[in-house]
Amino acid sequence: MSRSMKASLTGVRKSENPFLGKGPKVPLSNTVKTKGKQQNKDISAHRIQRAWLSHLDKTMFQLLKHAICAAEHHVTHEILKKVSPLEAELVKDPCMKCKVRFRFSGEKFPPFIVFKIFLQTEHGYKYFSGKKLLKPSSEAVVDVCKIMGKRKFYHQIMEDEHLFQKFKVTDEIDIVTLKDYMQYSSLLDETPASSGGRNNYWRRLNLENIPRTMIMYDIVDYAETGIISNRLKKEMKYLLQRPKAEEMRQHQLRIVSEVRCPSCFSSLQPLYRPYQQQCQVKHLGRRSKQAQIKVEKMKKAYKKAKEKNASAGTELQKDTASPKQNHPFHPIF
Repeated sequence: MSRSMKASLTGVRKSENPFLGKGPKVPLSNTVKTKGKQQNKDISAHRIQRAWLSHLDKTMFQLLKHAICAAEHHVTHEILKKVSPLEAELVKDPCMKCKVRFRFSGEKFPPFIVFKIFLQTEHGYKYFSGKKLLKPSSEAVVDVCKIMGKRKFYHQIMEDEHLFQKFKVTDEIDIVTLKDYMQYSSLLDETPASSGGRNNYWRRLNLENIPRTMIMYDIVDYAETGIISNRLKKEMKYLLQRPKAEEMRQHQLRIVSEVRCPSCFSSLQPLYRPYQQQCQVKHLGRRSKQAQIKVEKMKKAYKKAKEKNASAGTELQKDTASPKQNHPFHPIF
């Protein structure tokens, strides 16, 4: 059989056949197996990684859920005192019938906590604005300026001017047509109540608004930075358990909202010590060798100088005592 006939039978040229090269002969079945094993390892590693990340997300959400429930049921007044002390006093007043709600918000995980103050009334909501009730020529405006302070008062005036330059219809005096009225009403719905509007918007809760002595602070810090504190590590195993009864759930919320002393203060020692303890304190040998040699030389020099002074003093005493012994004592009659 000729070479052309062999090539036509096999269908592969000599240069294209991998088994006819100069290198070592490697069967195709082994290469396919190794590639398949590597792909299976990558898929399994990817699955393990996804499972671990989903486990971390679940624990994070459960801790944040404890934090938000504790903030709504146990520590509402303490948080509002840091956000706005005036609003905290109004919420504490039982006549106002206010409720504070905490929710999650955000487009990415982990979410951040927001809150809103609701006022429960039977006859609907009534909004009182200083722009409508206080006239510019009255003495009430002067008193308001004293209470607010000049800086905040000027900031309010500048904000009103900025809104007027942007929308042109920011007061009832500016309304001329039905279109102006619709624009004015929509602007009131968007502007916050502090600026005279009707928007009771959700406000974000930051770390600055949470007391540092609570584990709630550690949970929010862990959600933002990814660093777990020592206090949270100790209580995490119990907090991640599913509550079997309402008492266990309330106990978990109390742990999250409980005010504790910082751990750093426990390790600190008092600045004063009794006299007996001061005498018992031993100096640590933290000096270098050169410093120790220098101190020893100074001690030896000081001892030598002290011995010389002592010997000189004894010689002077002998010299002064010798003339008294040479001259005899003559009594006077």
